[in-house]
Amino acid sequence: MFETDYPGAVAAFKGEALFTLRDGHARFVHVLGQLDGARLWHRPHPGMNAVGNLVLHVCGNLTQWVVVGCDPDRALADTRDRRAEFTANRGVAADLTRMLNDTVAAAADVLGRLNKDHLLEPRTIQEFGVTGLGAVWHSVAHMQAHAQESVYAARLVLGADYRPRDAYGVDRSGA
Repeated sequence: MFETDYPGAVAAFKGEALFTLRDGHARFVHVLGQLDGARLWHRPHPGMNAVGNLVLHVCGNLTQWVVVGCDPDRALADTRDRRAEFTANRGVAADLTRMLNDTVAAAADVLGRLNKDHLLEPRTIQEFGVTGLGAVWHSVAHMQAHAQESVYAARLVLGADYRPRDAYGVDRSGA
């Protein structure tokens, strides 16, 4: 196991994890703001997930890997139903946005409470042996990947009606 006494390493890692978490969150919220009910659950291709499924999946992953998996107080049980994340096909963007907001806030709360020992502690999540550091990194990278996938899916569904956002989160479409 890699250990360091570098005083800023924990703060730097947590800062980068929070930045990536918040960036993925902003991308999802941007997409959710553009999709109505039918488009939210549209699969652009049979092998792709709808944006609604991606939001459910990311919420499930963040909860399992960070909120439950890394909570230093070990206060919650893992009740994730991963299969249901991919089979759901109804719900409105406002409800999914609230769920995502709550999940990201819970994950950020746990991240804020982690220290070096928590990050280096071995744990088992989805039958994988990881450290807290590995669990956090997996989950925020996973969210970022699916956030970008949601942008691509929304662009396929909306075509020319998609309103892009720049790297700083600003809608540059003129709308």
